[in-house]
Amino acid sequence: MCGICGILLADQTTMCASQLLESLHFLQHRGQDAAGIVTCGPRGRLYQCKGNGMVRDVFNEQRLLGLIGNMGVGHLRYPTAGSSANSEAQPFYVNSPYGIVLSHNGNLINAPALRRYLDQDAHRHINTDSDSELLLNVFASELEKTNKFRVNEEDIFTALAGVFRECQGAFACVGMLAGFGLIGFRDANGIRPLVIGERVNADASVDHVMASESVVLKALGCQKWTDLLPGQAVIILKATMKPVIRQVAPMLSYTPDIFEYVYFARPDSVMDGISVYRSRLAMGDKLAANIVRRFGGIENLKKQVDVVVPVPDTSRNAALQLSFTLGLIYREGFVKNRYVGRTFIMPDQQVRRSSVRTKLNAMELEFRGRNVLIVDDSIVRGTTSKEIVQMAREAGAKNVYVASCAPPIRHNHIYGIDLADTKELVAYSRTEADVAAAIGADDVIYQTLPDLIAACVEENPNIKEFEVGVFNGEYVTGVENGYLEHLEETRFQNARLKKLEKKATSMAIGVNGDGEGKAEVDIGLYNTGDYR
Repeated sequence: MCGICGILLADQTTMCASQLLESLHFLQHRGQDAAGIVTCGPRGRLYQCKGNGMVRDVFNEQRLLGLIGNMGVGHLRYPTAGSSANSEAQPFYVNSPYGIVLSHNGNLINAPALRRYLDQDAHRHINTDSDSELLLNVFASELEKTNKFRVNEEDIFTALAGVFRECQGAFACVGMLAGFGLIGFRDANGIRPLVIGERVNADASVDHVMASESVVLKALGCQKWTDLLPGQAVIILKATMKPVIRQVAPMLSYTPDIFEYVYFARPDSVMDGISVYRSRLAMGDKLAANIVRRFGGIENLKKQVDVVVPVPDTSRNAALQLSFTLGLIYREGFVKNRYVGRTFIMPDQQVRRSSVRTKLNAMELEFRGRNVLIVDDSIVRGTTSKEIVQMAREAGAKNVYVASCAPPIRHNHIYGIDLADTKELVAYSRTEADVAAAIGADDVIYQTLPDLIAACVEENPNIKEFEVGVFNGEYVTGVENGYLEHLEETRFQNARLKKLEKKATSMAIGVNGDGEGKAEVDIGLYNTGDYR
């Protein structure tokens, strides 16, 4: 899962870099591994700054001033099965043909086949393990087939149709052709989100913004926006400033990834007509009914549970609604250190484990002598849940029950959320009682899958289905033979690589005597052609 954005300003003398930076700040929750911006200035010249780390680590005022141009794209990387090397930071760029820049959110399930195709047939060099680079080179290869000095809208739409034919999986992309314009497209099942909006200026000119979530467009002052539908692409020419949206591939389904609403998206975003905030309130209501059934009625529940405590931050909305529905006291029992990132998307399991207690602290005042119902958005590996339950007990809780807004996660996520290898999932081959024992809780109550779907459908009845493969193993695109094994092997190989990188970094710090953390940043300029 990553965050992507793109901006094209009507005033060609204005720099878009600061607004791209603001967009990335609003999307920081979608990726903390790397950040990058590429802008396009006069004569189609491209300028880039990207590197490992948070937005605040990668960019400063001096670097921002070097990003010239009124058009650009940004990216936030979330570590998937690929490595976390600096070469993986996006946006990616290829100079041929025409100078293409691309930011990608998602995962291609036919990556091994695409790699062979690009090597053996298209003869294009792939420099990283990222399937985003594969997608970019497939697009470049399709565009190269035009064999023209300069391409037009029709050529690009034709090339994108070729991308949809070749690439399978989940993808939402924002890109640009040097000096030409901004491009956006979304996979034919609508798994990954992409929103496009307009901002009317005082002189009646119109700026255009694309992003993973609507919160970016609202923050930048867009007066209207819409979700790009599955299989659609949009091109905004720099010369005309008018977006052209076309269905370049048949809509196979309209199945957004339900994990966006459970965990990943900001609550103030609206995605595919569904308010993330209201969907989480509905999750709280649905989960409350399940909890009542588990405890044998509301009276028995109130005898056994004294207080509802959320795991900050993403479970707060659901937990508050749940406590209101059940008539139980709601308390903020865990204090969060806001300067520690999400443990869920940290790339290393050991770092993830050690960060839980740095991130959260239990207040004894809310736990001592009480039976506590802890509400979390989901239970993945169980690492965080186990630490949280232990903290509650150390703070004096008598009984600790854990409720999950999501059903048991028993399968791999293949569309860009690196949950874990299947066997590392705490619910894999375990019953709810087994999970409770594994994390040290007195009981675990899960949301049912039908209830989770119903909570999201309430907001937009036009969407009937969601991508829910992590819960039932039924992926909307299907899975090619050997792909899950390929994912697990890739994770294993990159885990070894990360250990070597960590060891090499430690040795370098020992030699140089520099223990100060710094972002590894790549600053560059691409000289490209000129669209007139």
